[in-house]
Amino acid sequence: MRNILFLTLSNVADIDASGIYQDLLRTFAKKGHKVYVVSPTERRNQEKTHLIEKENAVILRVQTGNIQKTNLIEKGIATVLLESQYISAIKKYFADVKFDLVLYSTPPITLAGAVQYIKKRDRAKTYLLLKDIFPQNAVDIGVMRKTGLKGLLYRYFRAKEKKLYALSDHIGCMSPANAAFILRHNPQIPAGKVEVCPNCIEPVDMSVSPEERLAIREKYGIPLDKKVFVYGGNLGKPQGVPFLMDCLRAQKDNADVFFLIVGDGTEYGKLERFFETEKAENRKLLRSLPKAEYDLLVAACDVGLIFLDHRFTIPNFPSRLLAYMQAGIPVLAATDPNTDIGKVIVEGGFGWWCESNEVQGFCGVVQQACDADHAAMKASARTYLQEHYDVEKNWHKIIDHT
Repeated sequence: MRNILFLTLSNVADIDASGIYQDLLRTFAKKGHKVYVVSPTERRNQEKTHLIEKENAVILRVQTGNIQKTNLIEKGIATVLLESQYISAIKKYFADVKFDLVLYSTPPITLAGAVQYIKKRDRAKTYLLLKDIFPQNAVDIGVMRKTGLKGLLYRYFRAKEKKLYALSDHIGCMSPANAAFILRHNPQIPAGKVEVCPNCIEPVDMSVSPEERLAIREKYGIPLDKKVFVYGGNLGKPQGVPFLMDCLRAQKDNADVFFLIVGDGTEYGKLERFFETEKAENRKLLRSLPKAEYDLLVAACDVGLIFLDHRFTIPNFPSRLLAYMQAGIPVLAATDPNTDIGKVIVEGGFGWWCESNEVQGFCGVVQQACDADHAAMKASARTYLQEHYDVEKNWHKIIDHT
């Protein structure tokens, strides 16, 4: 048995819920390891730092500033303070626990000090689950610059990023393009410490029966006789919301399709104003739903949508792909050319891809989706999910390093 510590920015109150991190941690617990989690409880929750002891995990909820769904200044300050807050909490609550393995994900990159503290104290192995390449992603979409006053901020975070990579015994990347980018832009990293460790889950069939599909569509006022394209998840700058709006404009007179956007984020207000001022019969906007309701809603749709800003030079790989695959629906991705998510979708035989600066290209793949054999694509999605994104594979990959 090993003691596993997971440091995260995600809101983890237990590991029984479904999700890429919870599923991985639950697998460690099922294999007989002791799981410890350090997760934030943001100031808006008005909770003090506290410990939650579950049968399969011990979760330390650390009081932090507001990090998610807030302005950039508050988020930046809270992210910088996170490191010292985590170290203090670990010293207080986990002083008597010797950890064998530290897992941590990006974002954020500002936990290097906490990783270093545990690595030195316990001689623990360290494994980075790289989900975000920051600060380059912020530079790509214009939030940060490499020069001028904002350049100081970039250099600060870039130094943190390099330190985190140096502290990591192994770096698990979401895709081959992700791994290649890291090595190309960080030649100081030995190639042997970088591997592909994709977003993975415990596969569950989330598809619905024809009767359930009908009831769900009626509940949300979704047409029964249209091909329904659903986007679910964050609606922020990385998603390239202006391009999404251009695509919806171009499709406003298409009577064969219906677009459903479900989510929240910094750009939600912009999208909400668009829906109010440019009304169309073939689209609907919903705020984020509880996960169980959202999963059912997605399964009642026909095609899952993924959007990424075309300016990205870093190869993102959104985890919402897995939700669509579990629901058994094909996927249409409109992204920058640097990510390989489109290649995976097309070569896997379960979807379509276009660049996220070509509205006519998007309209073309929408028509392809309307004409396609969805039954065959659904089968391909499930097969690909089982063969490539089963959490057991990642567990074996990580545990073999300890």
